[in-house]
Amino acid sequence: MRPLPVGEHGLLIELDSAEEVAALHAELLRRAADGRLPPVREIVPAARTVFLDGLADPRGLCAELATWDVPPPTTADRPTVTIPVRYDGPDLAEVAALWDVTPDDVVRLHSGTVFHVAFCGFAPGFGYLTGLPPRLDVPRRTTPRTKVPAGSVALAGPYTGVYPRSSPGGWQLIGTTDTVLWDPAREPAALLAPGTSVRFVPVDHPRIPPQAPTGAPAGPHSPYAQESAR
Repeated sequence: MRPLPVGEHGLLIELDSAEEVAALHAELLRRAADGRLPPVREIVPAARTVFLDGLADPRGLCAELATWDVPPPTTADRPTVTIPVRYDGPDLAEVAALWDVTPDDVVRLHSGTVFHVAFCGFAPGFGYLTGLPPRLDVPRRTTPRTKVPAGSVALAGPYTGVYPRSSPGGWQLIGTTDTVLWDPAREPAALLAPGTSVRFVPVDHPRIPPQAPTGAPAGPHSPYAQESAR
């Protein structure tokens, strides 16, 4: 754990693994909830760091961190979200070949894994999910797609993700979901938050064209309008 003050009120903590990030993030949330953490505006985990913003005394917390005993996160620290998925993605067969299994095995392995949201980014509502063993890492596509449909379930490197809106992307697409990942009118707007557990459940019902969430922009440039018109 390497804490580095950033400016007058920020603290960036560097860690060695995603597991250490998850453990420290859970510990920070526990301490914030029970009043053992100095007031902080925001706690932001990433792939190998946790950033705290709005601290009155970042250097004081640096010294305090050295005395902490940070336990591994438990299931009690992680709310669970279930996402129904049609495993109908155009890259399912390619992923099966990379894993040296059948497409049905890809479905079984992916849906049989409990994923965890390591951090969020790329687009509002997009979570980087970990949980598959390293041997199942897959490369990004050599040529990214100019348009990936909203609700696409995808793999890249060690991560699984769900595209919350239509956008360009280079991940391997293995399925689709009708679950809304980002709704500005919902509280919280993002379905997935760092630390959340996620399970994907195979379904076979037809795809429902996504509807714009309440408060989402309408019109020809809305990602929801574009996707519904496909």
